[in-house]
Amino acid sequence: MTEGQRAYETKRAAKAGKTLDQWLKLKTKEREALLAASKAAPATPAKQGFFARLMEKATKPL
Repeated sequence: MTEGQRAYETKRAAKAGKTLDQWLKLKTKEREALLAASKAAPATPAKQGFFARLMEKATKPL
Protein backbone atom coordinates (compact mmCIF):
# COMPACT_ATOMS: atom_id res chain seq x y z
CA MET A 1 0.00 0.00 0.00
CA THR A 2 1.37 3.39 -0.90
CA GLU A 3 1.78 6.15 1.64
CA GLY A 4 -1.22 8.04 0.27
CA GLN A 5 -3.44 4.94 0.40
CA ARG A 6 -2.33 4.22 3.96
CA ALA A 7 -3.16 7.79 5.01
CA TYR A 8 -6.59 7.55 3.38
CA GLU A 9 -7.38 4.23 5.04
CA THR A 10 -6.13 5.56 8.38
CA LYS A 11 -8.58 8.47 8.13
CA ARG A 12 -11.44 6.13 7.28
CA ALA A 13 -10.52 3.83 10.18
CA ALA A 14 -10.42 6.76 12.59
CA LYS A 15 -13.81 7.91 11.35
CA ALA A 16 -15.18 4.41 12.04
CA GLY A 17 -13.53 4.34 15.48
CA LYS A 18 -11.15 1.49 14.67
CA THR A 19 -7.43 0.99 14.32
CA LEU A 20 -5.93 0.62 10.87
CA ASP A 21 -5.39 -3.13 11.35
CA GLN A 22 -8.98 -3.67 12.49
CA TRP A 23 -10.25 -1.60 9.59
CA LEU A 24 -8.25 -3.53 6.99
CA LYS A 25 -9.41 -6.89 8.44
CA LEU A 26 -13.00 -5.69 8.31
CA LYS A 27 -12.63 -4.57 4.70
CA THR A 28 -11.10 -7.93 3.78
CA LYS A 29 -13.98 -9.83 5.40
CA GLU A 30 -16.54 -7.66 3.61
CA ARG A 31 -14.79 -8.14 0.28
CA GLU A 32 -14.70 -11.93 0.77
CA ALA A 33 -18.39 -11.97 1.71
CA LEU A 34 -19.26 -9.97 -1.40
CA LEU A 35 -17.22 -12.30 -3.57
CA ALA A 36 -18.85 -15.39 -2.06
CA ALA A 37 -22.32 -13.88 -2.51
CA SER A 38 -21.65 -13.03 -6.13
CA LYS A 39 -20.45 -16.57 -6.84
CA ALA A 40 -23.47 -18.10 -5.10
CA ALA A 41 -26.05 -15.93 -6.87
CA PRO A 42 -27.39 -17.46 -10.08
CA ALA A 43 -26.82 -15.46 -13.22
CA THR A 44 -29.99 -13.84 -14.51
CA PRO A 45 -30.60 -14.24 -18.21
CA ALA A 46 -30.21 -11.07 -20.22
CA LYS A 47 -33.38 -9.45 -21.47
CA GLN A 48 -33.82 -9.70 -25.20
CA GLY A 49 -33.47 -6.56 -27.21
CA PHE A 50 -36.29 -4.87 -29.10
CA PHE A 51 -35.51 -6.40 -32.48
CA ALA A 52 -34.98 -9.89 -31.02
CA ARG A 53 -38.43 -9.75 -29.41
CA LEU A 54 -39.94 -8.40 -32.62
CA MET A 55 -38.39 -11.19 -34.70
CA GLU A 56 -39.56 -13.80 -32.21
CA LYS A 57 -43.14 -12.55 -32.48
CA ALA A 58 -42.89 -12.34 -36.26
CA THR A 59 -41.72 -15.95 -36.60
CA LYS A 60 -44.46 -17.44 -34.39
CA PRO A 61 -47.25 -19.14 -36.28
CA LEU A 62 -50.63 -17.46 -36.29
